[in-house]
Amino acid sequence: MLLERIYDEDLAQASYFIGCQAKGEAIVVDARRDIRVYQDLAAKNGMKITAVTETHIHADYLSGTRELAAATDATIHVSGEGGEDWQYEFDANRLFDQSTITLGNITLRALHTPGHTPEHLSFLITDGAFSDEPGFLLTGDFVFSGDLGRPDLLDEAAGGTDTRFAGAHDLFVSLKDKFLTLPDYVQIYPGHGAGSACGKALGAIPSSTVGYERNFSWWGPYLAANDETGFIETLLDGQPDAHAYFGRMKRQNRQGPAIMVERAPLVELSGSDVVEALAADEIGIVDTRHHSEVHKGTVVGALNIPAGNKAASYGGWAMDPETDQRPLVLLAAGSETATEMWDHLVRVGIDNVAGYVTSFEGLPTYTPETLAPAQLARFDAAMVLDVRNKSEHSAGHIPGSEQLNAGRVLWHTDQLPSDGVIVSYCQSGVRNSVAASALRRAGHEVIELEGSYAGWNAWKQAQDA
Repeated sequence: MLLERIYDEDLAQASYFIGCQAKGEAIVVDARRDIRVYQDLAAKNGMKITAVTETHIHADYLSGTRELAAATDATIHVSGEGGEDWQYEFDANRLFDQSTITLGNITLRALHTPGHTPEHLSFLITDGAFSDEPGFLLTGDFVFSGDLGRPDLLDEAAGGTDTRFAGAHDLFVSLKDKFLTLPDYVQIYPGHGAGSACGKALGAIPSSTVGYERNFSWWGPYLAANDETGFIETLLDGQPDAHAYFGRMKRQNRQGPAIMVERAPLVELSGSDVVEALAADEIGIVDTRHHSEVHKGTVVGALNIPAGNKAASYGGWAMDPETDQRPLVLLAAGSETATEMWDHLVRVGIDNVAGYVTSFEGLPTYTPETLAPAQLARFDAAMVLDVRNKSEHSAGHIPGSEQLNAGRVLWHTDQLPSDGVIVSYCQSGVRNSVAASALRRAGHEVIELEGSYAGWNAWKQAQDA
């Protein structure tokens, strides 16, 4: 058996490629939409991808299940559990508790493990060439290394009301009746790692075992004592902010993400064409540079979505492709950077990229305004806006500031002043630049605090010394 973990640092998301060498068949679980990595793995190992599946209706990224199936003619398998309100709306083979998928000597057995979502499945894997007993469990967003999938996202992202309590109860039951009945040696491979917003304290290690989680996780003692009340209180306390784009992901994944098929290579556009389209408001500009470069000058109306490991996350924060359908032009260092950026953006459903430019020469430019920490107390701001997480704000913040997470601010502008200047900050300035550019594009007057909270804190300590 071949088992490969494909990890996306951007979204802290893991997908899995499982293949039977004897039969040359493979299945991919929880694929992302830029699917070349799975096709390359199949080709490298002389395998054909014959099946694709996913653990649940995802909220943090747009599933590549349909994309990969269209490219490989693989059979799609999805959960049929969860009741009428949690059924996928596209054609696929439905899996239920104890349903199986067979690839040569390999068997994947579906276990219904609700809690994070009502339809959630985990996949228990038996390598028949080695043993008659299962040895591996793909847990999706059920059990992570050191943590559990949060049960409150249906309230946060799917319009639910107090569904978190039923979800927390279901997690307790799933742990007791499914997970903890497995042998301690069973290896678990979760769907996310540290940095994901799908839990509050995910570990960075890529795998664990049933026995390790039973004995050393925070939740183990609650299960051992059958203390469901204490378990639920601890589980629900301190969950991080859910990003606003999660609601769009949840809905589109249920309906069935659009299939892009083969994307044509991005082309470098001429400055004159971009100037004309920009003047007609027919395109949007994304500046992919670091915010320190953006602060020296950028294109008027540009979003700052820096290239690198968080481009998909930041893209999901900064724009809604359903309400703003203009094609994007990327200001990037070159073809490779632009293509990689596009790969990240499609993971959150931002597909419409017209091309790229490597210079903004000839385009209308401006320099984003910043404010030094020493000037803040004397500045007449309508709001000082902290775009960090709630936990960061609670740990320390600028007096008088209001917290509204960068991943939510564009969708909650009703919480911002209708006029006047907003001074915004994050921890070091990266998230703040993303949020500030999105708010400016939406018509708000925003000044970024130089150095953000770290800069202000250093200035304050120097003043107090």
